[in-house]
Amino acid sequence: VCRSNKSPWVCLTCSSVHCGRYVNGHAKKHYEDAQIPMTNHKKTEKQEKVQHTVCMDCSSYSTYCYRCDDFVVNDTKLGLVQKVREHLQNLENSAFTSDRHRKRKLLENSSLNSKLLKVNGSTTALCATGLRNLGNTCFMNAILQSLSNIQQFCCYFKELPAVELRNGKTAGRRTYHTRSQGDNNVSLVEEFRKTLCALWQGSQTAFSPESLFYVVWKIMPNFRGYQQQDAHEFMRYLLDHLHLELQGGFNGVSRSVILQENSNLSGSNKCCINGASTVVTAIFGGILQNEVNCLICGTESRKFDPFLDLSLDIPSQFRNKRTKNQEGGPLCTLRDCLRSFTDLEELDETELYMCHKCKKKQKSTKKFWIQKLPKVLCLHLKRFHWTAYLRNKVDTYVEFPLRGLDMKCYLLEPENSGPESCLYDLVAVVVHHGSGVGSGHYTAYAAHEGRWFHFNDSTVTLTDEETVGKAKAYILFYVERQAKPGAEKL
Repeated sequence: VCRSNKSPWVCLTCSSVHCGRYVNGHAKKHYEDAQIPMTNHKKTEKQEKVQHTVCMDCSSYSTYCYRCDDFVVNDTKLGLVQKVREHLQNLENSAFTSDRHRKRKLLENSSLNSKLLKVNGSTTALCATGLRNLGNTCFMNAILQSLSNIQQFCCYFKELPAVELRNGKTAGRRTYHTRSQGDNNVSLVEEFRKTLCALWQGSQTAFSPESLFYVVWKIMPNFRGYQQQDAHEFMRYLLDHLHLELQGGFNGVSRSVILQENSNLSGSNKCCINGASTVVTAIFGGILQNEVNCLICGTESRKFDPFLDLSLDIPSQFRNKRTKNQEGGPLCTLRDCLRSFTDLEELDETELYMCHKCKKKQKSTKKFWIQKLPKVLCLHLKRFHWTAYLRNKVDTYVEFPLRGLDMKCYLLEPENSGPESCLYDLVAVVVHHGSGVGSGHYTAYAAHEGRWFHFNDSTVTLTDEETVGKAKAYILFYVERQAKPGAEKL
């Protein structure tokens, strides 16, 4: 109907193909139209069986019943659904093989790509794997690709033992995850591990994170449905739930115990959020010191707040600067945003501080210091702001360094840090394209083994540092630079 080639769903009653609920929902309309003749007379058992209710997603091969409004796992006695799956897989494999030959010829004829693929004098294959869009899930894909390129974090999950969640008749058999498998039989850590393992193997061009998305629906109700979501909000929910699940463990084995055995992660980590330390807090966890001073009596209040990322305002004086090369006005830099976050500021009338000495709310000043820097510094630029009626996007270009971000001047005690312990190098960038938080599109840039890649859902392309530097960053991931051996002795 709409000529869309995204997420085709085939009706298992009449074999007609429409776009699923991931796109414009014409498969659902096809089902609804089939019900109209049934409304004028009493439905018999036989008539109910021939209704257009069950369809299959041709991308993920999961089956869906519109009448039940749910995914289904059962098959016919003759295994007809499985035969349809196998037929579709054979079609896809043959199409994929011819497509791969076509791409190989294009690659050989492209001088640009042949240059990009040359590493240390030899040509290497593009082994990156994309993530299929399951219906406005680019926000999830961009975060997953970014996290998969944070080596220390990714390796921890990939090395975890697999958790067997199925038993009995379904053990060892490939299953197609659905919402019908039971609320308690899910593991975010396990599906996250499987997704990370599927990336960078080079065995496929795109992986469908459907099983992970199914678990996300189970344990994070905010992300149910197929509308566009905020990538930063998803990242925070994902890290928080991974942290909580890792503390609990599975099959009687606590994952935090596994973490404690890894001295490289747990030895220097003192940042605990909601309980014991996990790989989440060991990698992303830092500590802020929040100082508030009463302007009336001078009383100072200090408190320490653990953080997994820092949300930075784009200063108002830069908000008209859209691009890097735009004439007029100063260029906004990441340092400007960090300075705005840590500088002394006077709290306005809506944020009056309750002074314990004055026994009432008073005017006061606030300042942030970083007491402890994390191994991976995640910086979120606050591009979305609420107005009276809608949420606007700040489209300002913010210049950011790809190497050598120095965080020493924001530390509470900079004299206690080593010469290179405060330097960070960029590893990933999440970009939001479009005008609103509920619309637009997310992609990610990430560095892997010295090369930069652009992740746009199923499509992964090699890119260069210049292109990355021009991106309008939404979330930046910086990895702590490792001090060279013997540096402290010099």
